Amino acid sequence: MAEFEDPENTILIELQQGTVAVRLMPDIAPAHSERMKELARKGAYDGVIFHRVIEGFMAQTGDVEHGCHGDGLDLRKAGTGGSSLPDLPAEFSRIPHDRGTLGAARSQNPNSANSQFFINFSDNHFLDRQYTVYGRVIAGMEFVDAISRGEPPAKPDRMISVKVAADA
Repeated sequence: MAEFEDPENTILIELQQGTVAVRLMPDIAPAHSERMKELARKGAYDGVIFHRVIEGFMAQTGDVEHGCHGDGLDLRKAGTGGSSLPDLPAEFSRIPHDRGTLGAARSQNPNSANSQFFINFSDNHFLDRQYTVYGRVIAGMEFVDAISRGEPPAKPDRMISVKVAADA
């Protein structure tokens, strides 16, 4: 296992293609960073699909309510849920939505982020100051680039496991 500068704030997302390392930004978005670690430590993200993957834009996942559960997955519901935890208030910042940044997915309400997140395939600055940025891919972006496209993809990729590097 690689050494990370801040393993307590590094998330390891195991995909079929390989492991993606994400450095969280607790100084910029403390509540979102803490939520991701909490759900990772509960195993809530394990097996969850990427339900919305748009070429040149982003890959979205994290629906722990409707995004997993093996063969019983209903792709019509994937992306409509969150977790049993309360929604998070927006933590907008000056951090741009550059390629490889992790953003909090939400509804029209800026304070509705919960468990879902997206990873930007490209610079998506039109999202700046409208969605919370709370992490950045520091290794394995080539594995993110290989995620199956679609809304939802015909055969969606899954996060096999999501762990805090300090616990790995």
